[in-house]
Amino acid sequence: MTFLQSLILGVIQGLTEFIPVSSSAHLVLVPFILNWTLDPTKAFIFDVLVQLGTLAAVIAYFWKDLVAIFKAVIAGIRSKKPLEQANSRLGWFIVLATIPAGLGGLLLKSKVEAAFSSPVLTAVLLFVTALMLALAEIFSRKERELEKVSWLDALGIGFFQLLAIFPGISRSGATISGGLSRGLKREAAARFSFLMSIPIMLAAGLVSVLDLVKVPDLGRFLPVLSIGFIAALVIGYLSIRWLLKFVRSHSMIPFAIYCAVVSVLTIFIAYFR
Repeated sequence: MTFLQSLILGVIQGLTEFIPVSSSAHLVLVPFILNWTLDPTKAFIFDVLVQLGTLAAVIAYFWKDLVAIFKAVIAGIRSKKPLEQANSRLGWFIVLATIPAGLGGLLLKSKVEAAFSSPVLTAVLLFVTALMLALAEIFSRKERELEKVSWLDALGIGFFQLLAIFPGISRSGATISGGLSRGLKREAAARFSFLMSIPIMLAAGLVSVLDLVKVPDLGRFLPVLSIGFIAALVIGYLSIRWLLKFVRSHSMIPFAIYCAVVSVLTIFIAYFR
């Protein structure tokens, strides 16, 4: 992997982790479309580092919210009224929403890893993301704020996140669609999506780091791959800020169209290649 490839893929990860077009799909499809031959070991290390970059981005953006949620949860435990304050409820609901994807990731790990080797399957699943976004946008009520999220909403959105363990199903696209299907406003659905990404990304990152330290000659690859980490962090932070502003007054349909176009284009290239 070259410095330029690392930079390009880091920027793509930062853009597509939070914008609902599937970062996992793009990290599989971009090298395929550009006909890059990447060393599997380096590709694995890169995927781990850029995911940690976007994790750092979402923690940095929501730092004040996370501190407020943590304090409210502790206060709720001490007062024996864990669901009394809105921030305390939100904290517990984020944990609840994490459970389906956490269990799914452990039980389906081998199938998920196999899916990453198939650009065509990834493209097909990206089209599923397009359908989810379009249907959620067209048929949802979009009338409830984040403070009105219930435990049933959180669990339902958590099952949407479970779908996103496969490449091509956008995590943010699935969870925002899940929020919209529960009647949340676009910005409320997006904020809950980003906040609930932190536990699952943190858990996945810790597991990946344990695998990462076993890779031989890791130190030789880090200078090149660190470029991707920095790019993912910076672009990811800016992407969160942009999307939260965008969804206040804009539909999710453009993202659905984009996913559908990329999906069809990839299948077309695979067929004729």
